[in-house]
Amino acid sequence: MPVPKNSFKQALIQGDRQIGCWMSFAESITAEIMGTAGFDWLVIDGEHAPNDIRSIRDQLMALAASSSHPVVRVPVGDTALIKMVLDAGAQTVLVPMVETADQARQLVRDCRYPPTGVRGVGAGAARATMYGSISEYIQSADDQICLLVQVENRAGMAALDDILKVEGVDGVFIGPADLSTDMGYQGNSAAPEVRAVIADAITRIRAAGKAPGILGTNDEASQAYYEMGAQFLAVGIDVMLLAQASRALAAKWKAK
Repeated sequence: MPVPKNSFKQALIQGDRQIGCWMSFAESITAEIMGTAGFDWLVIDGEHAPNDIRSIRDQLMALAASSSHPVVRVPVGDTALIKMVLDAGAQTVLVPMVETADQARQLVRDCRYPPTGVRGVGAGAARATMYGSISEYIQSADDQICLLVQVENRAGMAALDDILKVEGVDGVFIGPADLSTDMGYQGNSAAPEVRAVIADAITRIRAAGKAPGILGTNDEASQAYYEMGAQFLAVGIDVMLLAQASRALAAKWKAK
């Protein structure tokens, strides 16, 4: 039996727009709740949320019955970390701070089994194979892994065209907060100069046959990125959604 098809990867190949949301609570129960919302994809954030491999695994389990595809962001592009999240059952991996084509090529190798990659062959006892029940996992896993790289600073933007030539990179995610700060705008991703760089990058990514992605943390930003042509677009963060809704509710009733 081969591995299940990666519906998110297939949607990107077909050019379908995918609307998603970030998850930063690092809890399986909130992941399960988010899985009922109807997003196409959800990010389990291992970079800025307090996640470890066990909490990532638990959130993957919580989303197993959901139609929302889980994307795991690792904290850094490390071979061992990528191996762990893949063995835990992730099929789509998002890697921050990619600045060179050589780095992107190594990440492709990290996601593939030998002889084309360096992924350790030990998933037989892991969740990825449903504990050995997916008999053809090693033979079929590579084709269903989706690798998304984050380009989020001036160095990455300068190397973007070279990164886009790397076979095995399925999508390029632009990090607007890091990019704007590196450009001297201290997190102001709405600055016209930053928006111009983002728009140009999205155009170049699409022209290269890759999927462009980005995160908008408010409606104005999300609409702007939507109109720029972002294909996998995250439109919020769970922690911010709860914080904003609870504060607005409290203010509404305390003002009476």
